[in-house]
Amino acid sequence: MKNNRSIFFLSAGLILLIGSFLLNISLGSVAISPIEIVKGIFTGDWVKESTKQIILNYRLPKALVAIFAGFGLSLSGLQMQTFFRNPLAGPFVLGISSGAGLGVAILMLAGTIFGFSSTSDFNTWAIAFAGTIGASLVLVMVSLVAWRIKDSMTLLIVGLMFGSAVSAIISVLSYYSNADSLKLFTVWSMGSLGGLGWSQVWVLLLMIVLGFLPILASVKSYNAMLLGESYAKSMGINPSTIRWFMILSTGLLAGSITAFCGPIAFIGIAVPHLARMVWKTADHRILFPASAVMGSILLLLCDAISQLPGYAQTLPINAVTSLVGAPIVISLVLKKNFSKEF
Repeated sequence: MKNNRSIFFLSAGLILLIGSFLLNISLGSVAISPIEIVKGIFTGDWVKESTKQIILNYRLPKALVAIFAGFGLSLSGLQMQTFFRNPLAGPFVLGISSGAGLGVAILMLAGTIFGFSSTSDFNTWAIAFAGTIGASLVLVMVSLVAWRIKDSMTLLIVGLMFGSAVSAIISVLSYYSNADSLKLFTVWSMGSLGGLGWSQVWVLLLMIVLGFLPILASVKSYNAMLLGESYAKSMGINPSTIRWFMILSTGLLAGSITAFCGPIAFIGIAVPHLARMVWKTADHRILFPASAVMGSILLLLCDAISQLPGYAQTLPINAVTSLVGAPIVISLVLKKNFSKEF
């Protein structure tokens, strides 16, 4: 009965994901019929050339990025909540997102010292590369600490301290930067799913796949880790190996998404809780696909809202995810005590 319930909800989730995907690419400053979109994508027969350019060069890459980001952030958040056995843990507790932000801040804010223009010298690749370098450096430092410290809660504190220190450096850079550079960095920090070409989309997909591989290699061990490292050892599981897999996976997923899209709030913390509520299980073999599907759906819907259908302007994706997600999480927390699951 439990397996039938899980299969039913996953099937319904996949159908809803397809519907959210079509809704996302059909809405915008110009409304386009989903039937016209499906026909154009599969047959190449577009009613207008302008419609083809809008869908293939802007909306389709943006929707795919929303799916990848929702997928990766949800899985990262679930791993960190399991790793630290803390319902408030998210994909950014290790300071990896702050590291990506530091890399971008150095590029945008400190670059003015060397005479770079704050508006024309930074393309998507430069920003993504800077964010990747920053996230990688923090990931290496966290890994060195994890190699020395075996206690998960101590590692959580160290990760938070890394994030605080990096935020302080960003604040200093912001204080001494000019107005144009500061505005550019502020816009990046609000998060964005657009502005990526197909080459960046494929690179992001590759990073998501690489980050997903450690999960596939150890998915059966996550349930034991939720009960504590001592219990995991009694089951013949090496907690140190799982710890490294979790850190590596979260670093690849959260780091690459932040580098390409900026920091995106809510999804990583809230979606695993929503998946537990809907599927009514703590089995990670179900929670991983459930969280991935639900995270992709929510980010697609939030992106559709942020596009302000019928208007040329768009809202920052962070503002929409927080405004939509916070009330949902608060209502769920009031109905159920999540701490009992950790």
